[in-house]
Amino acid sequence: MNRVALAMIMLALSALGARAAEPCTLIQGARVILPGAAVAEVDVAIVGEAIGAVGADLAAGLPPGCARVDARGQMLSAGFIDVFTRLGLVEIDLEPSTVDIDLKNVHQDDDKVVRAAVRASLAFNPRATAIPVTRLGGVTTAMAVPTGGIISGGAFMVELGGGTRAAIVREPAALVATIGGSDSKAASMHVIDVALGEARLWEKDRGAWLANRRAPFSNAVLDLEALGPVVRGEVPLVVGANRASDIEGLLALTEGRGIRLVLAGAAEGWLVRDALAARGVAVIVDPFVYGPGGFDALSARPDNAALMAAAGVKVLVSTFHTHNVRRLRQVVGNAVRDGLPWEAGILAVTERPAEVFGLTDHGRIAAGARANLVLWSGDPLELATRVTRMWIGGREVSLRSRQTELFERWRTLDDDQRP
Repeated sequence: MNRVALAMIMLALSALGARAAEPCTLIQGARVILPGAAVAEVDVAIVGEAIGAVGADLAAGLPPGCARVDARGQMLSAGFIDVFTRLGLVEIDLEPSTVDIDLKNVHQDDDKVVRAAVRASLAFNPRATAIPVTRLGGVTTAMAVPTGGIISGGAFMVELGGGTRAAIVREPAALVATIGGSDSKAASMHVIDVALGEARLWEKDRGAWLANRRAPFSNAVLDLEALGPVVRGEVPLVVGANRASDIEGLLALTEGRGIRLVLAGAAEGWLVRDALAARGVAVIVDPFVYGPGGFDALSARPDNAALMAAAGVKVLVSTFHTHNVRRLRQVVGNAVRDGLPWEAGILAVTERPAEVFGLTDHGRIAAGARANLVLWSGDPLELATRVTRMWIGGREVSLRSRQTELFERWRTLDDDQRP
């Protein structure tokens, strides 16, 4: 070990000593996926809710009573992050009383196309049965996304470790919009264009409106206020779009406005990958989109993620689901099968989403980072691999769910229960 690395570890250990009263766990012997997706066999110490130190032979500097986990032969990663889900907003798709994603607000326009002011988080159910199931797939954090209209409202980030509203760790994490659907593409673009322009005017001259010295806006001021973080560049604008020409239209619409544009879907993103890379636009992809699924995705192809990543686009991967967010590692594995480098696949569900959506202490294994960690029996992207242990905010969480409980209940049948 070189002197610089040793000095860094000693500094981290001194910090551990200062926090000795906090719960402590030492994970030893695992192959650890470090920042940048490098892999090394090192120890990881958890102190309280954070990672206290990462390095070789940490045991000697730990406080007495620190729990130890023998992780030899396993891999340790940061908890995976899915950035386009309905977790906590949908329980049963066909039961309307459990679906809280299609948001309407009495303060909005009659057509309900602009819903920026709606806070989907107020309907978030941290006890949804899909959340423990999702943990079994190694996902520790997710962004819950509303739908409906053209500008749907604010998305929010949640950690999946607890059953309270304290699970919400960032709100808003993004504002969500959609191009097309049943609407004209031109109409969708126009609505977004006008809303962003009026939000900018509201930011600059709200006093004139309040004093009744300017004409009314076409959008409600509540929505313009909610768009403020977007026009100030504080949170991203996530827009669902697949067709290359629609992506080019969005690039033109947001050019020079200081908007942090993120695309969701982008099935034809590979066609405009150089333009996306030049603008620094992050893209959330579903690698299960293998080919044409409609007129908006005639040029879709399975190596879309690989081609965009090779061009320098920030690629994120999502399941775009609720009950199958647990498949995130399988979805990433498909992108890797089709040419995305393994390291880029890991980054697409750890460091990249944390960076894009403002969770700077999530998604990586480093001293001071949030202790959201997953211990895997092998390579996380291999189907035969399973999660063996998980920590969220430094606290080990259960790997039981309604599905595991049903399995245990019905794995053996008494004679009177057999058909």
